[in-house]
Amino acid sequence: MENPSAFPMGKPNDAYAQYFEGQSYLAPLAGDDQVNVANVTFEPGCTNHWHIHHGVCQILLAVGGRGYYQIEGQEPVELKPGDVAYIPPETKHWHGAAPTEAFAHVAIMPKKEGASNEWLEPVDEEAYKKLA
Repeated sequence: MENPSAFPMGKPNDAYAQYFEGQSYLAPLAGDDQVNVANVTFEPGCTNHWHIHHGVCQILLAVGGRGYYQIEGQEPVELKPGDVAYIPPETKHWHGAAPTEAFAHVAIMPKKEGASNEWLEPVDEEAYKKLA
């Protein structure tokens, strides 16, 4: 797959593959004991499962291709390069590529003692495919 952004595509995201539908890639960019910054690239049709970040927010900077994110109870929001999504702590959501296009975002996550991720069910395939 051709890298849709200027950031490194990274390696297959095998450590989290069980929480994704389709192939994703992870490229750590920066981080310390306060924050983690990574580029995540999604092949066309790839999404992560619904999930919740407990104790911390997540900021997504769209950097390539076309994708979506959705907060539970809201409509999906299209993401194109330059778009920013803020996901508050304790908020059920998902993000990933458009059904027919690759997508990349830089994910920024603060680190905090006691923070965790809760991985939930996959995105509804029928509803997702309507986003094409």
